[in-house]
Amino acid sequence: MLGKLTVRTGRRNEFLDITDEVRKFVRQSGVESGILVVYVPHTTAGVTINEGADPSVRADIINYLNDYVPENRPYRHLEGNSDSHIKASLIGSSVNLIVEGGDIVLGTWQSIFFCEFDGPRTRTVYLKIVPG
Repeated sequence: MLGKLTVRTGRRNEFLDITDEVRKFVRQSGVESGILVVYVPHTTAGVTINEGADPSVRADIINYLNDYVPENRPYRHLEGNSDSHIKASLIGSSVNLIVEGGDIVLGTWQSIFFCEFDGPRTRTVYLKIVPG
């Protein structure tokens, strides 16, 4: 089963919690057990799993990435978003989750984050469940 989320970001660098939307998709799928792939088909955005309880964790990650991959450097890519491409490569474009009991398996503090590095934009996130 393939699903699609539309994500709208409001800042150049932003982590949006998409856990509830992902959970809703899995529950509506009717799949009780399997693997869920969350995939972002963009070269300047990514997806990750990290702590969702304390928003300062997201801010710390963004600040770290901005410190080590600054927006304004003499990059060769002339579009003005080389830093966004590098950050997306560091974070990654997909995560895999276990589906059990009709829900995703996450740790107590874990959430799924869409990671924007070239916003604001309207983006797509694909969800694919492999039953089993």
